[in-house]
Amino acid sequence: MSRKMTRQVRPIVGLMLASAMFCAGGVAVVAAPAPQAHAVSMSEYQAKVSNHAKLKSQLAGVSSDLADTILQLADLNDNQIPAAVEAAESAQQAAEQAQSLAEATTQRLQAAQQDKANLEEQIKQTGSDYDDAKAAVAQLARESFHGSSTSDVLDFVTDSTTADDFVNKMQSQAAVTRSESNAATDAANELNTSMNRKDRLGAIEQKITQLKEQADQQAASAQQAASEASAKQTALQKLRDEGTAKREKLESQKSQLTTQSAKEAADIVAMKSQIDSWNNQYNNSNNAAVNPNNNQQQSRPNNNTNYNPAPAPAPAPAPTPNNNNSGGASGMNYAVPGNCPAGSGYCYGHNTGNTVGGAAYPSRQCTLWAYLRRSQLSLPVGSYMGNGADWANTARGLGYLVNNTPHVGAAMVFARGQSVGGHWTADWQYGHVAVVERVNADGSVLISEGGTGFATFPAWETISNAGAYQYVHY
Repeated sequence: MSRKMTRQVRPIVGLMLASAMFCAGGVAVVAAPAPQAHAVSMSEYQAKVSNHAKLKSQLAGVSSDLADTILQLADLNDNQIPAAVEAAESAQQAAEQAQSLAEATTQRLQAAQQDKANLEEQIKQTGSDYDDAKAAVAQLARESFHGSSTSDVLDFVTDSTTADDFVNKMQSQAAVTRSESNAATDAANELNTSMNRKDRLGAIEQKITQLKEQADQQAASAQQAASEASAKQTALQKLRDEGTAKREKLESQKSQLTTQSAKEAADIVAMKSQIDSWNNQYNNSNNAAVNPNNNQQQSRPNNNTNYNPAPAPAPAPAPTPNNNNSGGASGMNYAVPGNCPAGSGYCYGHNTGNTVGGAAYPSRQCTLWAYLRRSQLSLPVGSYMGNGADWANTARGLGYLVNNTPHVGAAMVFARGQSVGGHWTADWQYGHVAVVERVNADGSVLISEGGTGFATFPAWETISNAGAYQYVHY
């Protein structure tokens, strides 16, 4: 069954990583407070400067206009958009909290107003001096006496010896005597039950006045918070639109790049921008969430996801996988890069394990993204692959090619408790799974991945020790 994977990552400027991530074969849960602004440490600043310097060195000899486009897009990917995402999410959370508080106060106000109306009706019927509390207790006493020994009931309930003593003692216990005095709200509950109706009515009216003022203030605060959240979201979308425009400009000018280092730098920057674009599409899709409860294991099917990311730029050539541990799978033409229609139950000579599409994977989880991305690339993928760490063994059992050689489109499997470049450690029980987007010249891999601990879905990062992981190919 599918559970979750924990990632504990120190935030690094330029990487869309998670400080506390839980992801698994169907589940990814985060147990973290709302995002808060934090100062950039010296090490983070130095890493940022170093990454920028490395990118500039890769662009040596490139025209200033094209180099500026690449550098500006990299800054949008690594700094501006992640910061805007955090600001937008924080503002949205604040708006939701303000709205919830305003709604709760409004409900209290409405309940108090109803309490007042009910009490006014009682006053019309039997007067303002009628003692509801004593009448209720007297009724309780009469019901208690019915069919029982009077002395036993009195003694058992209150240690009383007479009916009057019983009524007086029971009247002092507010929780018992409120049954017929219409104290449905905290406004009435705050009142002493010995108050007569006139006194209670005055106290409720005073409470209503207080609640009205409070509700008006909170409604105004909620409106302001919603306006601020909308402004943050607009600012984020503006940055993303700028990123899309620069990515399109870069794609149209890639033919001008002559060195391998410059081409690779441009490819990586463009791919990071594309991954953020997928995240934006996912957030705007009403059909992407397939299981609303992130705390559940991979469970019975819901509705199939209809989310289809835009096609990625053509991947750079990568080494052909070695066919060890193939489990019977045959060769594959990666130029497509895949030949399996989405939802295929049988492809490349074996059962894919796809029975219900992506419906079994909860929203925003690492396994859901691996399913979506593999489907988009026309690569086989199953509906019940298990926890992130289980994907390799599940795939072998179905006949997929599984080995330790990365390739574009492969599902990258992180074992339970596996340390990843010193940045984070896969959960000791559940592991993690991602998708390889690019194999770089230095042997590192650029991956896309899901999980609620990330600021975006999908997120991306570069993993250096690529040979330490298992890869599910076809």
